[in-house]
Amino acid sequence: MSTVFVIGASRGIGLEFVRQYRAGGDRVIATARDDAGLERLRDLGAEPMRLDVADPLSASGLSWQLDGEKIDVALYVAGVIDRGTASSPPTQQAFDALMHTNVLGLMQVLPQVMPMVEEAGGVFGALSSAMSQIGAVPGSNSWMYRVSKAALNMAVSSARFDYPRATLVTLDPGWVQTDMGGGAAPLTAEASVRGLRDVLAHLNPGDNGRLIHHDGRRATTW
Repeated sequence: MSTVFVIGASRGIGLEFVRQYRAGGDRVIATARDDAGLERLRDLGAEPMRLDVADPLSASGLSWQLDGEKIDVALYVAGVIDRGTASSPPTQQAFDALMHTNVLGLMQVLPQVMPMVEEAGGVFGALSSAMSQIGAVPGSNSWMYRVSKAALNMAVSSARFDYPRATLVTLDPGWVQTDMGGGAAPLTAEASVRGLRDVLAHLNPGDNGRLIHHDGRRATTW
């Protein structure tokens, strides 16, 4: 039995990770930022933890909440999408909200979680995208979203040098039927997560710092 830690598991892909890992008999610790999300996690048999990565005070307490754990698989699934226009400069408020959740939140939790992942010789995967498919969908106009995912990819790729006893990757889930992806997306959350779990189970040392698609393809560029 592995210990899996899912950050951002209130709904969508994060909640599906919890469901599938629990169905496979793994122990799952998972975070949500509200009571409804915590209750969904309890219903799936996960160990719920309140965490809002957009709140620095909430994120700062993560290491002591996980004290003594060995984490085989850690996943950063938290994220938001910008609904503004691609052509207009973003407001400071919109930029801060998006970049904090998608990038700064990751950079705040990574140093707290990675010692526990290294202890288990495990893997840390952050959900990202090669070309930010949602941002490429007509009508989404999500310029900032694409910028945030490029920054997230670079953050994970750079961090791999600091944690040599673990594997860090970014994961491309594809265009998925979630709150962000919408009903027209070609992939269900179940299919995407099934592919991502297979990817995580078959990583090799050469994958460290790379972006890997849900179908196992290794990206040569972001």
